[in-house]
Amino acid sequence: MKYLHTMVRVTDLAASLRFYCDALGLRELSRKDYPQGRYTLVFLAAPGDDSAQVELTYNWDPENYTGGRNFGHLAYAVDDIYATCGRLQDHGVVIHRPPRDGHMAFVRSPDAISIELLQRGEPLPPAEPWKSMQNAGSW
Repeated sequence: MKYLHTMVRVTDLAASLRFYCDALGLRELSRKDYPQGRYTLVFLAAPGDDSAQVELTYNWDPENYTGGRNFGHLAYAVDDIYATCGRLQDHGVVIHRPPRDGHMAFVRSPDAISIELLQRGEPLPPAEPWKSMQNAGSW
């Protein structure tokens, strides 16, 4: 058995790609439109790790998805949690659980999917502005 991917339904493909690719740093592996089914599939992966993929499913006919928090979360190890959170903030992403401990942070996608960021290896020393930052909303 081999892990293939996690599927996440999205309501705005462009906003989701800005979040997952531009802000979070994933890269697009493939995209395919299915006119007969009226949906688009986009597969993403972290640079250097094509084996763990996220499938964004965009249904062309509007739907209201309310289970983002029920899904749980996607998790990624990052080389520098402070730099990653700074890049996300530069893209307008709210850091819901700041990396006060130099180890873990949470953000949310445009469709309210929680994304856990974990410092690769040992935690970084606590540093400002992160160590004084409070949680923002739910994560």
